[in-house]
Amino acid sequence: MIIRNAEPRDIPAILSIYNHAVRETTAAWTSREETLDDRLTWYEARMSQGLPVLVAAGAQEEILGFASFGAFRAKEGYRLTAEHTLYVDPTVQRQGIGRKLLLRLMDIAHEHDIHVLVGVVDGDNNASIKLHEGLGFEKTGHLPQVGTKFGRWLDLVFLTKVLKPMEPPKP
Repeated sequence: MIIRNAEPRDIPAILSIYNHAVRETTAAWTSREETLDDRLTWYEARMSQGLPVLVAAGAQEEILGFASFGAFRAKEGYRLTAEHTLYVDPTVQRQGIGRKLLLRLMDIAHEHDIHVLVGVVDGDNNASIKLHEGLGFEKTGHLPQVGTKFGRWLDLVFLTKVLKPMEPPKP
């Protein structure tokens, strides 16, 4: 397995992994599956902003997972904080793929002078919470019953990691 930058040819596989999460899990708090055009637009927007989109590719170049980060919030005061996204194909979960993707994403965020990386996770997703905690993220927020899916309330957990200790920027 290698971690590499995503290419346009990877978008159908990324879409498939994401849409599976939409249909079957509470990782994506929507019931609307994306189209290929939706995901291509997402990819192109990330590329035009200089943001990473990574894939984990297997021995046959099959896409096992993907990760990216983008703005945490739109206001300029948040410019040194990024929120990441990470999805792994369900057939290969719990094999270290998410960990490798997140480690590489953390390196890239550090290179982009990101001060804090934020993971926003469904409160019942213990595997994702443990993955983050194992890489030094701390639970810094818990919002009970702020979402719904599959006819039940969902809690939201914020996990954060200071990547690059630094002095606050001057105004």
